[in-house]
Amino acid sequence: MRVKTPILFVLTGLFLSLQLNAQSSDLSEPEFLKYQNSKWVDSIMKKLTPNERIAQLILVAAYSNRGEEHKQEILQLIKEQKIGGLIFFQGDPETQAELMNDYQQAAEVPLIGAIDAEWGLGMRLDNTISYPFQMALGAIQDDDLIYNMGEEVARQVKRTGLHINLAPVVDVNNNPDNPVINYRSFGEDKQNVTSKGIAYMKGMQDHKVLTTAKHFPGHGDTDTDSHYALPQINHPMERLDSLEMYPFKELIDAGIGGVMVAHLDIPALDSTGVPSTLSKPIITGILKERLGFKGLIVTDAMNMKGVTKGNEPGVVDKKAIVAGNDLLEFTEDVPRAIKEIRNAIKAGIITQKEIDARTRKVLAVKQWVGLNNYGPTKTEEIVEELNTPNAKLLNRKLVEASLTLLKNENDLLPLNELDTLKIASVSIGAKDETVFQETLSLYTAVKHFQLPVEAKESEIDSVKEELEKYNLVIAGVHDQSKYPRNSVSISEELQEFLEELSESENTVISLFKNPYVINKLDEIEESPVLIEAYQDSETTQEMTAQLIFGGIGASGKLPVSVGEKFKMGDGLETNPINRFKYTTPEDAGMDSSILYPQVDSLMNEAINAKAIPGGQILVARDGKVVMYKSYGLHKYSDTIKVKKDDLYDLASVTKISSALPALMKLYDEDKFDLNAGIDDYLSYFRNSNKAGVPFRQILAHQARFKPWIPYWKNTLRNNGSYKWNTFKKDSSARFPVKISDELWLHRNYQRKIFRAIKKSPLEDEAKYKYSGLVFYLLPSIVEEITGEDFRSYINKNFYDKLGATTLTYNPSEEFPLNRIVPTESDFFFRHRPIHGRVHDEGAIMMGGVSANAGLFANANDLAKLMQVYLNYGEYAGQRYISEETLKEFSRTQFPDNDNRRALGFDKPNLEYQGEDNNTAKDASKYSFGHTGFTGTMVWVDPEEKLLYIFLSNRVLPTRDNTRLYKLNTRTKIQQVLYDAIKE
Repeated sequence: MRVKTPILFVLTGLFLSLQLNAQSSDLSEPEFLKYQNSKWVDSIMKKLTPNERIAQLILVAAYSNRGEEHKQEILQLIKEQKIGGLIFFQGDPETQAELMNDYQQAAEVPLIGAIDAEWGLGMRLDNTISYPFQMALGAIQDDDLIYNMGEEVARQVKRTGLHINLAPVVDVNNNPDNPVINYRSFGEDKQNVTSKGIAYMKGMQDHKVLTTAKHFPGHGDTDTDSHYALPQINHPMERLDSLEMYPFKELIDAGIGGVMVAHLDIPALDSTGVPSTLSKPIITGILKERLGFKGLIVTDAMNMKGVTKGNEPGVVDKKAIVAGNDLLEFTEDVPRAIKEIRNAIKAGIITQKEIDARTRKVLAVKQWVGLNNYGPTKTEEIVEELNTPNAKLLNRKLVEASLTLLKNENDLLPLNELDTLKIASVSIGAKDETVFQETLSLYTAVKHFQLPVEAKESEIDSVKEELEKYNLVIAGVHDQSKYPRNSVSISEELQEFLEELSESENTVISLFKNPYVINKLDEIEESPVLIEAYQDSETTQEMTAQLIFGGIGASGKLPVSVGEKFKMGDGLETNPINRFKYTTPEDAGMDSSILYPQVDSLMNEAINAKAIPGGQILVARDGKVVMYKSYGLHKYSDTIKVKKDDLYDLASVTKISSALPALMKLYDEDKFDLNAGIDDYLSYFRNSNKAGVPFRQILAHQARFKPWIPYWKNTLRNNGSYKWNTFKKDSSARFPVKISDELWLHRNYQRKIFRAIKKSPLEDEAKYKYSGLVFYLLPSIVEEITGEDFRSYINKNFYDKLGATTLTYNPSEEFPLNRIVPTESDFFFRHRPIHGRVHDEGAIMMGGVSANAGLFANANDLAKLMQVYLNYGEYAGQRYISEETLKEFSRTQFPDNDNRRALGFDKPNLEYQGEDNNTAKDASKYSFGHTGFTGTMVWVDPEEKLLYIFLSNRVLPTRDNTRLYKLNTRTKIQQVLYDAIKE
């Protein structure tokens, strides 16, 4: 029986032949088509009954979170109806893989598995990665990153036992009010949408996952959600051809395997008013014949109101097949759908030959993805294998590349001259401190405020009053929705507050929302700095904070126009300024599968052995912090967990962190001479046995000085009580030096310390012997040279500029005790637990300020100074010490005298000494650093650009606890860092 062709179809086809561009001769056909007549496909076709051939065209919705009853329903459809495949929705990867294995075992013909994973498996499955939404991806300038995402998504899709990803979205979103596409689109520029779509498609298809460009012929200019109603697009053919359909034509030319058809009413293409999913003029006339598409045509979900209104289940599926679709997604009534299609064949509406051709196409896809050699999916360790370090790093790279800097008046970003800034942050739309705020605090001191969505006017006024104390305000505008919709959820009062902030001179605003929202916030475009971050994920917040401080640069370009405020393509570029980037080991050429578990194991071993109560570890390579972690407790006997921002007593690490950088700076300025002696700067030492001993020998610990002097013993009588002229229980003008709350030292006791150093005898032989004596004198020497207070000098020239705000003496004067980790319980001098004051007896008798000991810090702030050393004097675009000076101070000075020491810095042993070595076996000869009595270690290795910080309080409760040394934990961890470096 010959089927009559409707006049309307003929006319539409004739019109389209005039309008649509002819396909190029180099059109790349989908790869799977070569299998349509393969032996395997032939063998399957011979086994299938007519009804089973129809069933191969049906995808049924499956869930991995609906229990046994749902599973049995699916198994019944597989066994009785012989459906062709499944499309998976919500659930988790383990259960999904297990279910797919069970379903495949029940199927006579291997099932095709599909998923709607536009931004990765996280769109549907728990415990999987969500990559940025396509609107954010549209801002990225490097399409290779999009290709890489396609590769990774393909790997993950296959790992869960699936074969088709119903992506990418290539709708050109030119309607800001689009409720269903919007942030799912690459943007409003057809060229950008096309290039991103092709990159994403090729990344997946090059790794044997079939993709479907959607939603044909273009869902970007609608204000209706087709899940709930049928949208209408009233554009003429010329516009549809040149804009909406442009990406589809290009992806077809590029060889895309599938196209998904939308539920749309498009009068210019089909005046009957039927949804495009059911339109033969659109699917057969345009997509197949005019555009020459020979791949797999897939319907949008057949349960959506845009197609089901007025169409019963089963009947609507028949209409979709008749219109030209190959694969029905989300068929609700499988038996009826098969029956209705069978009746259509009998009625001559469609032929068995046409059905067979489509069945062959589906089977060809199955062979292309490898189902002709099907094997069950391994379910063990699936979550770990989906969430690989490289997969996570890719997510960070995508977010970083998407961030769009729309305003940057006076080149305020990246923030510089931290010592001139007093910074506050306010998170608008958040109740608690955000990841954005936590990350800001990694760079310098920032005071944080939060204003929730419904903040009252009194709350807002209170914050406004506080903000007046600061000269820079960083605001984060947060989204309350899981998805960045084009809506504003914050109250009018908060919007007015944001408007005021925008009009301030020193404001940085980060918008963690849909870019279209900019047009709904008055005056936000007036902000001196405006960052569009596209969504409100933790990674986006973290990377945006790093952008503000120059840990990363900005390169994103706005993929859509925002009213009259910003145009598509707007976006300023900045470069990172060599300030720390907080990232993953893989980003720095290290293996997290070695680094993380082995460091964790060694730290836990030390804690379990009671070598230390807890600690902090920081590892950085090439200026990238790849590990920053806290472990254990403040004390064995309490429940206060160590936090990353807690302060530790650095002990002898003070030697290289306080006076030494000052001396190097002064050496650069020709104000300090390594060939001079103590007496050249402190006249008190001119007539001493130390006069004329050059600083080169002193700082290399080869000056014959005694290792130490127990100054505190001279304050005691024979019966153990304190001498009356040394200590008092209360402070006064004569006793102003605080040792403890009930112990105050005489103001002149520092002179006695200097006298003891001056009178101390010299060792007999000039060879290496570690001595801390000169380090008590160095603050005074710095003051003598500079005419400035020592603490003020090092704060001004180093710590403040670095943003190292916890690097300080006498921390209890600035920080609460619950942020300061305690050290020893002192039962022979202070007779109390030491908490918030320096552990070293000599340093506390110097008022807590010495170059021998006394500094406190967290690992992150200490690392900033160590990175200056690793960079040979430079950090964040600012030079602190000349390269020549740092190389001089960090080289071994007297190796011929069997002395490994540099100037102030420690160095690796001249010959490796096995487990007794002072550093890891693989630490290079160029490396340098220091250790501390309280259980600290810092080390940098310029050869590997590696920085390592270990902070602990091993002296708690007693210095007699030497388990940390016996376990050799610090150097074992250091060796792990080298083991983790990838060749």
